[in-house]
Amino acid sequence: MTPEELVPPALPVVRTVSGYPGGRQWLGRLPELVRELLERWDLTPGRPYAGGSCSWVAPVRRAGGSDAVLKVSWPHPEAAGEGEALRLWDGRGAVRPYEHDAGRYALLLERCAPGTELGDAAELPVEERLVAGVGLLRELWNVPVPPKTGLDRMADVTAAWAALAEERMDRLRPPGFDPSLVALGVRLLRELPASAGREAVVHGDLNPGNVLAAGRRPWLAIDPKPMVGDPLYDPWPLIEQIDAPFGRPVPRSVVAARSALVAGVLGADVVRLQAWAAARRVESALWAVAERDDLDAGVSMMRQVRTLADLAGL
Repeated sequence: MTPEELVPPALPVVRTVSGYPGGRQWLGRLPELVRELLERWDLTPGRPYAGGSCSWVAPVRRAGGSDAVLKVSWPHPEAAGEGEALRLWDGRGAVRPYEHDAGRYALLLERCAPGTELGDAAELPVEERLVAGVGLLRELWNVPVPPKTGLDRMADVTAAWAALAEERMDRLRPPGFDPSLVALGVRLLRELPASAGREAVVHGDLNPGNVLAAGRRPWLAIDPKPMVGDPLYDPWPLIEQIDAPFGRPVPRSVVAARSALVAGVLGADVVRLQAWAAARRVESALWAVAERDDLDAGVSMMRQVRTLADLAGL
């Protein structure tokens, strides 16, 4: 395959990473990096998938004839722990890793077929999809955390987010942002990890697009951004994105019902789950304003924070 066939200019990763410092240089090296990995692991490539904003991903055929997926990520902190987490989970709720080159941010992974995203499985009721995703989380969390791990500690990550959120709020003072709600989110980002009843290797981004229909199991998780910390950090993207509950006529009741469903399946504290949701929304709202200059999105997220805080009695 030519460099243009290996890395078509229209791929989302090209558009995204080209805007990062050093991104164009990495993209220029990417075709040769992919060729080296194909040769080293004796792979025959197919056309790369169109998804993935920070990684190059393609179906491949292994030497023995089995199918797999080759993934090469733009080197960034959120991708650094993916290989270690997948190795720890070893196929329990997530795709299996076959090969891992940490220095190149490269993984050879189990392929999910048919690969339908959980969010696109419209033939299934929303509640059934939520329960399926939550079941994967429970499996991931049940894998013991090793005494020594290279994964980030959640408390460290969320403390850094809290400091950054404070800085952005002080610097930008975005209209429509309630300072008391921002302060609540900042406090929760600092306090929730320390008050957790247990710790686990969390997925970090289990939205419906990161749960795929597979052959070995009905559903498998992909693309973790793992940390070690409070498991109840994890469910919010699944609840929020399964079918846009905040777009419903009465979002409060929908979010309350789905939060209760998830908490019930997990045997968890629904208030703590909602508190994590509020904390994560505050961080995302300020990120949207600071990084995307999207005040409307930020204000919309802050309205969601109000709903979540009220549900949790915060």
